[in-house]
Amino acid sequence: MELRTVNAVITGGASGLGRATAERIVKAGGRVALLDLPISKGADVAETLGGNAIFTPADVTHGEQVAGACEQARQRFGGINVLVNCAGVGTATKTVGKQGAARLEDFTRVININLIGHFNAIRLAAAIMAQNAPNAAGERGVIVNTASVAAFDGQIGQAAYSASKGGIVGMTLPIARDLAELGIRVCTIAPGIFDTPLLATLPEPARQSLAKQVPFPPRLGRPEEYAALALHIVENGMLNGETIRLDGAIRMAPR
Repeated sequence: MELRTVNAVITGGASGLGRATAERIVKAGGRVALLDLPISKGADVAETLGGNAIFTPADVTHGEQVAGACEQARQRFGGINVLVNCAGVGTATKTVGKQGAARLEDFTRVININLIGHFNAIRLAAAIMAQNAPNAAGERGVIVNTASVAAFDGQIGQAAYSASKGGIVGMTLPIARDLAELGIRVCTIAPGIFDTPLLATLPEPARQSLAKQVPFPPRLGRPEEYAALALHIVENGMLNGETIRLDGAIRMAPR
C-alpha cells in the first residue's frame, strides 16, 4: 500500500508511539484519525498536524465509542484502510506482595485496555476496511498491533502486562487468517524499552540504567523508529501474520 493513500485510525495517537506514527503518515501524504481518550492532548496534536489529521475521542474498551470514532474517520476520509493499535497501559504488581494477593480488578483493567481494547478496534476497523475496493494487489487494509518484549520476557510484577501483550501476539496469526479472504493484513510489533511518556516519569538514573541493558544500540528506542517499522509493514505486502521484535537484541532479566 502506498503511504499517500493511507487513511489511518491510530489508537493512543495523542502521544508516544502513536503520535510518532501519525506524524510520519501525515508527512508521507496520508491522513490520520487520532483515537484517544477525551482527556488526552489529541485535539492539540491533530491541530499541530494540520488538515490531514482529526481527533476522534474514544475509550478503546468501549464498543460504541470506538465504532463512532471509526465512523467519523470513515466519513471524513471516505474510508479506512489502516489501523495502528498503540493504546495501552502498564502496571507492576506481584502476584503475592507485601499487601497480600494482587487485586483482581488491577489485572482485569490491564487486560481490558491492552488486549480487549486492541481486539475491539480491530473488529470495528476491519468491518469498515472490508467495504473498501481492493487495490491492484487485492488489498483492502492493514492492521498493525503493538505488543511488547514482555510478551516473551515478562519480568517480576508484569503478570498482567505480559499476559495482555502475549494475548496480542497470540491473536495476530488467527486474525490474519480470519481477514485474509478480505484482503486485510495483520502484523504486530513487539517493542523493547522505548522513550515514551511512560518512561519519562522515571528518574534519569533509572532511564540510563534501562538504556544500558540494550545490547546495541545501547540506548532507549525512539518512537520514530517504531513509526518507521509500522509504515514499512503498511508498504510491504508480504508481511502478514507476523510479530516483529524491535528491541536492540534485549532479553529482559527477571527484574
